[in-house]
Amino acid sequence: MQQSLWLHHTTPITTSTLSSDTVCDICIVGAGLSGVYTAYLLAQAGLRVIVLEGKSIGEGATAHSTGKLTAQHGLFYHTLKEEDAKLYYQVNKAAIEQSLEKADKTTYNTATSFIYTTEMDNRTLLEQEYEAYKKIGIPSSLTNDTELTDKVQLALDMQRETQIHPVQFLLHFARLAQQAGAQFFTHTRVTQVTDKPTVTTAEGYTIACKKLVLCTHYPIDSIAGLNTLKLTVERAYLTATTCSDLLQGQYISIDSPARTIRTAQIDGQSYFVYGGTSHTAGTESDTMKYYDTLAQELDSKFDLSAPSFLWSAQDMTTPDSIPFVGPMIKDSPIYIATGFKKWGLSSSLVAAEILHGYFTKNEHRATQLYMPSRIQGRTVYDMLIKAGFISEQFIAGYMTRMSAPKCTHLGCKTRWNEADETWDCPCHGSRFDKKGNVIEGPAVYPLKLENGGV
Repeated sequence: MQQSLWLHHTTPITTSTLSSDTVCDICIVGAGLSGVYTAYLLAQAGLRVIVLEGKSIGEGATAHSTGKLTAQHGLFYHTLKEEDAKLYYQVNKAAIEQSLEKADKTTYNTATSFIYTTEMDNRTLLEQEYEAYKKIGIPSSLTNDTELTDKVQLALDMQRETQIHPVQFLLHFARLAQQAGAQFFTHTRVTQVTDKPTVTTAEGYTIACKKLVLCTHYPIDSIAGLNTLKLTVERAYLTATTCSDLLQGQYISIDSPARTIRTAQIDGQSYFVYGGTSHTAGTESDTMKYYDTLAQELDSKFDLSAPSFLWSAQDMTTPDSIPFVGPMIKDSPIYIATGFKKWGLSSSLVAAEILHGYFTKNEHRATQLYMPSRIQGRTVYDMLIKAGFISEQFIAGYMTRMSAPKCTHLGCKTRWNEADETWDCPCHGSRFDKKGNVIEGPAVYPLKLENGGV
């Protein structure tokens, strides 16, 4: 397995595993930023909160992000209706600002966010996005003057955004949640969910609660609400190497393949974080080529040494690219927070605020915008495409990878990922380590491997 920069420099919070049946007001499954920040807000409101995590707190999707905490979400705002774009921006910006009031100031710094292109043909796309910014009141400008060594044809900025050490940022809020009364149980994997609601762990212990929140990146109960047909899953690659100078901005290109760039300082050492290139999760075995390409570009474009850290990230996207936050289906006691695209940090904060509104009977202004049960013409079309893709992958797996282990979610054949040393499912993105243990859902049970693993 490769290692994320953010995990190398972090000491996890020590907690116990769940060892008895219990009850609470709100049970949250998943201790990434969405689960932790939701726990913090709800515990502050006086609710009895329990958080269950299959690994350590903050070890999953949050630890494998870029650490960009921004309301600039790529080429996006010009694709929305003006009123939806304005609301989306406002709630992301407000959630970020609200979190920074309580965040540990050593875990973040201010930076200007940029989306940029090195191709003349893509300038028009940035100009369209800029026009959307102006309509909804986002402070911004177009420029071709950046810190990057690439010849940038055009860049669109979003000023006074934030970059964080994502794990340290998260752990601070986990401690605040604990101080407010939230209980965390780690290395406690949930294997069963009911709509009573209850959850049961791999060890057979049960938690009964009034409301259940699945902050598991991909909902582990994904068939209800047809989320298995609504979410697309992509994998992208990141590297980090030492550098001498810090950038003032953080960057993501709109070109193909895309590139993401930022710097960070940890324990007095500066790091250059560089990534990009994505593909449908579980569809590639030769993944080392993506890391190799990024390493070559670090040398040729930035005159930097070979990366010390390599890691990959998994991104879920909804049909309209707005996350699903709320009851899985109408009137369900089970809630989800998923579909954050590549912008899981700010989306996690917004999700927590929306969920807080549900459980404190103080409806958030973006509740309807993020409602999981929303259906649009695009939704139906994408569901049909996704159904066809799953069928194709299911059949192809049994024809071409007959000896590969079967995913414990819905039975698709997994594919070995050479660089990350994982078994990846192409149907819904479940991932397992080389011994078959679950890394990422929706699967909740380990693989059955011959001879105990690879």
